Amino acid sequence: MPSDERVYLSIGSNIHPRVKNIEHALADLRALPTVQVVAVSNWYETEPWGNREQANFYNVSVALTTTLTPDELLVELHTIEQQLHRQRLIHWGPRTIDLDIIFWGARHMQTATLTIPHAQAAHRNFVLLPTIEIAADDPFVGPEVQAMLAANHDTSWIKKVGNVSEQHD
Repeated sequence: MPSDERVYLSIGSNIHPRVKNIEHALADLRALPTVQVVAVSNWYETEPWGNREQANFYNVSVALTTTLTPDELLVELHTIEQQLHRQRLIHWGPRTIDLDIIFWGARHMQTATLTIPHAQAAHRNFVLLPTIEIAADDPFVGPEVQAMLAANHDTSWIKKVGNVSEQHD
């Protein structure tokens, strides 16, 4: 049985077919017996962050509960990325899929493989804006995201596109 502590992921894709890549990742998450997807934000089209010489992304945030540890969930996310042919060739480069753990309830941790909250979350519109949609009522994460938004200086554009799952890009 998953715990009540909510975990927030950011999922993005900018390699065709972006919509199907994200839908597949969401389906794979929902299929995990150790994970319960609680909420999915609206979809956003976003300017690439870091390396801007690439296609625009679609991004969503996901709230879930899980019986997994952070490291175990990270392994599952990497498995989903591998199934969708994620390649890590260029830092901040194009990707079929990107699944990142952003927040985990009130936890703050840093290991060799995982930092929670995500080290760059406070500087990324494409993470903060979708996450506040589904975390506003979370007593731990909601205030943290609000504080990050208030201090955020990211000028990259982000456009809510609602639910694009019927589209084929």
